[in-house]
Amino acid sequence: MVLRKIRITLATVCFVLVNVLFLGVSWTVSQHIAWVAKIQFLPALLALDYAVLLGLILATLIFGRIYCSVICPLGVMQDIFGWAGRKSVKNRYFHSPEKKWLRYTVLALFVICLIVGFAPVTTLLAPYSAYGRIVNSLFRPLYDLLNNGLAAIESRYDSYIFTNVQLWMRSVTTFVVALLTLGILAVLAWRNGRTYCNTVCPVGTVLSLFSRFSLFRVQLDKSKCRNCSLCEKNCKASAIDFRAGTVDLSRCVACGDCLDKCKFDALHYTLVPALKKRLSPDKRNDSATLPDMNKRAFVGGLALAAGTAVMAETKIKVDGGLAVIEDKKAPHRQTPITPPGSVSAYNMTRHCTACQLCVSACPNNVLRPSMDLNNLMQPVMSFERGYCRPECTRCSEVCPTGAIKRITPEQKTAIHLGHAVWIEKNCVPVANGDTCGACARHCPVWAIQMVEREMKTPSGDTRIVEVPVIDTEKCIGCGKCENLCPARPFSAIYVEGNTMHRID
Repeated sequence: MVLRKIRITLATVCFVLVNVLFLGVSWTVSQHIAWVAKIQFLPALLALDYAVLLGLILATLIFGRIYCSVICPLGVMQDIFGWAGRKSVKNRYFHSPEKKWLRYTVLALFVICLIVGFAPVTTLLAPYSAYGRIVNSLFRPLYDLLNNGLAAIESRYDSYIFTNVQLWMRSVTTFVVALLTLGILAVLAWRNGRTYCNTVCPVGTVLSLFSRFSLFRVQLDKSKCRNCSLCEKNCKASAIDFRAGTVDLSRCVACGDCLDKCKFDALHYTLVPALKKRLSPDKRNDSATLPDMNKRAFVGGLALAAGTAVMAETKIKVDGGLAVIEDKKAPHRQTPITPPGSVSAYNMTRHCTACQLCVSACPNNVLRPSMDLNNLMQPVMSFERGYCRPECTRCSEVCPTGAIKRITPEQKTAIHLGHAVWIEKNCVPVANGDTCGACARHCPVWAIQMVEREMKTPSGDTRIVEVPVIDTEKCIGCGKCENLCPARPFSAIYVEGNTMHRID
């Protein structure tokens, strides 16, 4: 019972921290808990964070797959659905043989796609990223709706603790994928517990290769077993075969549920027998010392896994209440714009798992999931709702995979994400003859100048208007000109991305 309570407590802490991080409750808090994303297995692998990887593998070799029960948010979410299923129907699980052909086929496919950089497969199968998309696409809008409700209520009392935020759908594709993922996982976990973890999840399959040799493991003592089958019926990993008296260590996630169900003391989380004999000078004292030893071992394993964190370290706009302003539409960009710090589109495609954490952290509503198959659901920049402010580096601070490398505001000002392009037919001076110059006034690097140009009116008269001229060598691609251009629905000036970011 103690081991299970410890596991549930630590899993709850990790799960809450991940959700706080994705929901963007507070940027100050997010800065201190960003490590919870960096201790996830696949992000650590892509970031080549050897300290975290070594810690997770070592914890698995000693204590089994505690990563899956404590740290992985998708695993914890499945446990929540499984717990709800057990409340409706008790003793619902049963033992099933390991489906090696499916596990290793999916793992091989995942590794191949990871090597060649085929993002759609890797982003769909990565467990941490799947959970990130669920939170950002499904739970974040609900949180923002609650926030806006509280902001509206407190504003009546001249209090402004909560600020109103924009509610908008960043990507229909990502929303549908997140909804389908949540539905499938909910059904699987409700019916059969950890089916996804032990048949599809590539991280679970990799860790199972190490957990087979774990020093501490759940063991069934056939001499004490009374064949009540409660352990098997409560094993969410389908890892216990009470008839054969075996526990499949490759699928066991060391959750401790079975230990609480056994009424005959036939199940123990203990050292492998050979090692236990070597460490026990007096066999008569084994039974007396084993429970305390198990508790210390389990707590130590969770501490080791958590310790790797230290190493890793729809809104209508109105102009003055008189006229509805038409929403901007995204232009067709020949080259997508990747976030500052991503170095290049190639680096982004190779390292990003589309977890949406950077999209969630962006305070300017610039980042959104791509709908292009080549970089499906990975972040790209668009400026209909904001622009990339030069002092903001939040996306680089939270990225756990190295897809967006950490940069400072000073470094960001030297990065050229793209260059502005002028569309003559959309420009206000050309279309209406009015004076504008908004793009030139707001350009932070003075890359746009207004020059006089002679144009003919429909009546045949000649007039002089000022139109923008762009110095592409100065332009950094921040998107401020595109965002603040008054032309609707398409801006008269937009940003084309650079395949490789240029740095001054």
